[in-house]
Amino acid sequence: MEEIHVYRELLERAAEASLEAEEARVLARMAVEDPEPAMAAAGRVRDRAYGPRISYSRKVFIPLTRLCRDNCGYCTFAHPPRKGERAYLTPEEVLEIARDGAEAGCKEALFTLGDKPEKRYPEARRELREMGFETTVEYLAHCCGLVAEETGLLPHANPGVLSEEDVRLLRGVAVSQGIMLEEVSGRLLGRGMAHWASPDKVPERRLETLEAAGRLAVPFTTGLLVGIGESPEERAETLLAIREVHERYGHIQECIVQNFRAKPGTRMQDAPEPSEKEMLAAIALARLILPPEVTVQAPPNLADDEAGYLRYIDAGINDWGGVSPVTPDHVNPERPWPHLEELERATGSKGYLLLERLAVHPRYALEAERWVDEALRPKVLAGMDAEGFARVESWAPGKDEPVPERTLEEMRGRRPSRMRPEFVAALAGAGERDLDEEEIALLFTARGRELAELCRVADELRREVNGDVVTYVVNRNINYTNQCYFRCRFCAFSKGPKSLNLRGEPYLMDPEEVARRAREAWERGATEVTMVGGIHGRFTGQNYLDYLRAVKDEVPGMHVHAFTPLEVWQGAHTLGISVDEFLVRLKEAGLATLPGTAAEILDDEIRRIICPDKINTAQWAEVMRKAHAIGLRSTSTIMFGHVDGPVNWARHLLVLREIQAETGGFTEFIPLPFVHMATPLFLQGRSRRGPTFAETVKMHAVGRIALHGYIDNVQVSWVKLGVEGAKACLEAGCNDLGGTLMNESISRSAGASHGQEMLPEEMERMIREIGRIPRQRNTLYGEPERHVKAS
Repeated sequence: MEEIHVYRELLERAAEASLEAEEARVLARMAVEDPEPAMAAAGRVRDRAYGPRISYSRKVFIPLTRLCRDNCGYCTFAHPPRKGERAYLTPEEVLEIARDGAEAGCKEALFTLGDKPEKRYPEARRELREMGFETTVEYLAHCCGLVAEETGLLPHANPGVLSEEDVRLLRGVAVSQGIMLEEVSGRLLGRGMAHWASPDKVPERRLETLEAAGRLAVPFTTGLLVGIGESPEERAETLLAIREVHERYGHIQECIVQNFRAKPGTRMQDAPEPSEKEMLAAIALARLILPPEVTVQAPPNLADDEAGYLRYIDAGINDWGGVSPVTPDHVNPERPWPHLEELERATGSKGYLLLERLAVHPRYALEAERWVDEALRPKVLAGMDAEGFARVESWAPGKDEPVPERTLEEMRGRRPSRMRPEFVAALAGAGERDLDEEEIALLFTARGRELAELCRVADELRREVNGDVVTYVVNRNINYTNQCYFRCRFCAFSKGPKSLNLRGEPYLMDPEEVARRAREAWERGATEVTMVGGIHGRFTGQNYLDYLRAVKDEVPGMHVHAFTPLEVWQGAHTLGISVDEFLVRLKEAGLATLPGTAAEILDDEIRRIICPDKINTAQWAEVMRKAHAIGLRSTSTIMFGHVDGPVNWARHLLVLREIQAETGGFTEFIPLPFVHMATPLFLQGRSRRGPTFAETVKMHAVGRIALHGYIDNVQVSWVKLGVEGAKACLEAGCNDLGGTLMNESISRSAGASHGQEMLPEEMERMIREIGRIPRQRNTLYGEPERHVKAS
């Protein structure tokens, strides 16, 4: 009874704080005898840190060389030189393997190789010299660089013991590195034991490699090998050593808990393999000793069967490691990978989603400025989603591609998984209370069943507020100039003196041309013109007043929806008057409402990156408050999916909610997904490829929920999402399709290909196809005052 009490106390401490060394050793011994309590505690720790998610990396394995100067008693990967066989793969062979992997959808190239074979074999030294290299690590760096440049795969280097200079060299060409610590006692270096005659298995040398990687901020993989002769207490000591180095540098992204498999032809071919209890205890121990942010991984192919590797989930893993659809596990070729479909189904049977990640884990991908070399950073950003997981779809806003079927399945509840208690609690508050920043950010991380529930709740709120009516307005966009002296990095529309070679020639419309286009729109049935453009270097506030008067003189009945808060701010400044006074002059000249663009992300942390010379959050909000105060209502927008994420999105929504609570002046909320293709931010390698489709759906759904009771209308941009994308968002809280546009050039300039106009009959057909009721509206969501048929 006393031992059970001690065991329980240790588990409680492990779940809440770091165990002391002696406590960890005692826990290791107890867990081997009875792993179930430790597994339950480890599972709770894992669920708190990662939720119902198990990740993996879709990778291709590149065995650069099988020569090694060590003589590990369990290894069949390494062998001495063989007659007629090269010591190293050639660059061409490396690229052929990598290209096969890229074609199969892999994101990672894992280089496996022996440790410093040139120190043992003259054949290795000779071949390296013939290729122009002194060391295996130099050649590895060359091949990593080739693979990254030629195939886009992200290299992970696993070459054994490294000096600090080696680590630095590889950091420039590999997004992550690794070495299995295996064990730290040194006892297994003895004659006849697992690491006998293996100079690179000296624990101190391997720990020095971990230290060097930490000093150089390299996301690092390490782990222990279970069952090679170590005791349970020595496993604890190995994990404590990993914890200690991670606490100094924060760079251990994953710890692999790998079970020894006896192989014919090795010194340890008759050694007993670890029992299932030992393996489960070791996984649980890793989860309980290591900090929660360190991923715990166990290879599924080394378990006896599916039931065996599913027990690893019970024991606390949150990652399966690398799984290849192309190459075998070269270290354990007799153990084939489970098919990814099988692995996904099996993982789902436990209530967990299988999520693909990059070679660099999400936490490190999200902080790529610190953890990834500048040369590799664009590839990481382009390959990840807003949570740092792998982007697994080619779809992007503005691209003419089918909507990802996987997201539609998740939205419709066909990919079930557990829901996090905190997510359930946040969603339960929808419509009942104002959600806080943390809760809103949490909703943006919905996947699997959570995404289905998010969309269901958002659509219920939409039905409660708007019924089954979907509205649209017949309007025309007039972008009067694409010349701009602001340097917004997300913009491919504006042309300035230092513009990149983007779409279109610089132009500037005079007031007469703007008026002509307004007349043309009126004659085609439009009730609104939307006027926005670049900030031309010669513009003052008078230019905006001239445009307004020209339109109102030509078409007195036209509703003019024009000028972002940036244009208002700049116009007031150039005339030397207050924002209040300029807004009054604009209203007197015919301005009816303002577009809520120039908002991008209302979080100055992000604005400093994407639009550093633009108005800040407080200035944007000031213009909106003052406009609303004199009866000028406006839309509200968010432009998302570049360098932002759930927390920034939550802050943005809270800014809108606060303004709306004070003024009631916003007519609608319009998510605008970042169209990346031709933008400076993306072309310079500084952004993601826009939001994923799931993130786009979530923005509409969370917007509906977070702004419920404040902003009644949520609009979807068909220009950026296409017809099928817009339909999906209409099932996730949206009630408005926006305008017919007639001309739209801002999204087109960035690379969008969904067209510049949608006729009213096309909109109505699309709305009826999803069982909803179409209704034409005016800008303020009332009945149009004129009944000219739009064409």
